Amino acid sequence: MAADVDPYDNGDVRRALTGSIVGIGLSVVAGLAMVPIRSHVDVATPALILVLPVIVGVVIGGFVAGSISVLAGFLVFDFLFLPPYNQLSVEHPEDLVALAVYAVVMVVLAQVITMLEAARAAATRRSLEGHRLFEMSESLVEDKSLDELLRTIVLAVGSVFDIERVALLAPAGDGLEVVASFGTPFAPEELHQLEPGSGLPVSLATTAGLGEAISTVALIASGQPVGMLALRGMPSAEEDRELLRTFANHAALAIERATLREQALRTEVLEEVERLRHVLVGAISHDLRTPLATLKVASSTLLNPAGPLSGADVAELYLLFDRETDRLTRLVESLLDMTRIDAGVLEVQRSPCSIKALLTETVVALHAALGEREVLIEVADPTLLVEIDQLLIFQVLTNLLENAHRHAPEGTAITLHAEIRDDRVVVCVDDEGPGVPKEERDAVFDRYMRFDTGGRAGLGLTIAKTFVEAHGERIWVEDLGHGGARFAFTLPQAPRGAIAS
Repeated sequence: MAADVDPYDNGDVRRALTGSIVGIGLSVVAGLAMVPIRSHVDVATPALILVLPVIVGVVIGGFVAGSISVLAGFLVFDFLFLPPYNQLSVEHPEDLVALAVYAVVMVVLAQVITMLEAARAAATRRSLEGHRLFEMSESLVEDKSLDELLRTIVLAVGSVFDIERVALLAPAGDGLEVVASFGTPFAPEELHQLEPGSGLPVSLATTAGLGEAISTVALIASGQPVGMLALRGMPSAEEDRELLRTFANHAALAIERATLREQALRTEVLEEVERLRHVLVGAISHDLRTPLATLKVASSTLLNPAGPLSGADVAELYLLFDRETDRLTRLVESLLDMTRIDAGVLEVQRSPCSIKALLTETVVALHAALGEREVLIEVADPTLLVEIDQLLIFQVLTNLLENAHRHAPEGTAITLHAEIRDDRVVVCVDDEGPGVPKEERDAVFDRYMRFDTGGRAGLGLTIAKTFVEAHGERIWVEDLGHGGARFAFTLPQAPRGAIAS
């Protein structure tokens, strides 16, 4: 950490003392080294040589050491190189002028070198501060959540400025609450001191305080407070306090940006949830509309006294009631199971099952709903067993059959067939309807997808996809090539030696 320049600082005193000793020593050594040749050189030569100890003294110990080095050089110059030799006196007036010029020039030189060293040190300090501020600010511009950003801020303040305890407080109701901290947490009574209504004095300026004092730095962005840093003491150096103020401004802007981003994201999520809610309600309504309309027509017909019904008509209407009620029950149960699977609370109950028996059972259960529709069952191996949750896969087959029946032309057949491909059992439901456009084959299973051009919709296919994927398998749709659609899904084979339940 940088420190304020203090002439009475122990380090500065030692540096000045070292520079003075070195300057004096070099002056004496240089002077003694030139004594044997002093009669052969001009008087200016020793003066030029004695510049070196002054420069070294200034560089090592500053202006004070440089001044002492100038004094040492002055004495050596007079004592050894100006007649009479080995005496601190001057014989010729021109030598006195030379001595005076030497002293003035050396003092000015010491001052210039001191200023250059100070400018160099200041430039180095500013470069380091800029680098530190860049590193600290760089951590604020990363795409982080608000909580992570707050932790980053207190960590940067505590570690970079060597502050033992840091807390970041944010507005909460009429008071403040700690949202991130570094080091030992502040005690409740200390935090109470920071409350606006506590009446206790708190330093609000970024000035050096006592080590045990709590200082605060306000975080303000766009003219509004976004938080406050509570510090146990402040950095002692003014440049560090200035750096802290700059970082606090950057941190305030980062907090404001993260807050606005989270608010925008929350708004976007709410809008998306609302959109999906409307789509889901529409999809459910699509599946409920047909059985409810059928039930309404049947009940209205039975209640109409003007329309006499035969015994066969009444029986057919009651059969219609039973069939459509079963259909609604299956839909509601499937929706509940799908919700449980999405929430991860429905466990798939697997057991060995004959795939041919399951296909046959499904067709028989839907006989009334399928009416005169012919359904063909083709299984390559009648003994083929799969390990599945029979209730869920029964519902998958039911939904796919109802979907095929709804879209296939009257008088055409639906084909159910099962075969083994790559150690998986593939079950297919083929119809002779209009098929599914290639660009809609993935989206047709999406519960939130709408098809503006009509066609396959509702939740039946979504439920089928959910139940198949709950088994760790996949489902897809493809063209038959001659018109119509094929809905296919995979199932796991039962282990060897398994017995169908």
